[in-house]
Amino acid sequence: MARLFARTRATSRDEALVRSLYEEHGKALLAYAVRLTGDRAAAEDVVQETLVRAWRHADNLLTKEGSVRAWLFTVARNLIVDKARAKAARPAEVAESPSAVPVTGDHSQQVADSMSVLAAIEGLSEEHRKVLVEIYFRDRSVAETAQELGIAPGTVKSRSHYALRALRAAMSGRAALEGTPA
Repeated sequence: MARLFARTRATSRDEALVRSLYEEHGKALLAYAVRLTGDRAAAEDVVQETLVRAWRHADNLLTKEGSVRAWLFTVARNLIVDKARAKAARPAEVAESPSAVPVTGDHSQQVADSMSVLAAIEGLSEEHRKVLVEIYFRDRSVAETAQELGIAPGTVKSRSHYALRALRAAMSGRAALEGTPA
């Protein structure tokens, strides 16, 4: 119980010390920090951290010879220098240029779908795959595809019909395995 009372008394004494330090040196410390940082908000943070450190080292401040004000200003300067060094150690942030292409959305699903379709196309027979490649990827007509592959236009129509049907079945099977609607 005596320890708790002593600790409570020491804590209130330390808090009183910090209050008196702020009342006596706060304005000068803030002005000094603003001059060094050029930013009032950053300077207020420095003053706050300086007083926290004074509170943590209250015993040293009370028993130490020398100027308390000099100690406070030295701590503030060291905090500002440390923040400047930490900022210099990090790579500079690059602002987005006005000509940058905006990201409008996530295209990962499109990539996954394309990969699924290509895998399904690879599962088709060579004849069916060739017809689909000519018609859909090379944007050729039935007559152009027939001429390119050396087959009759009716055969191109038939193969494309059965190729698309097999492709739909393959994609439905993939969707069922992945748990997504086809």
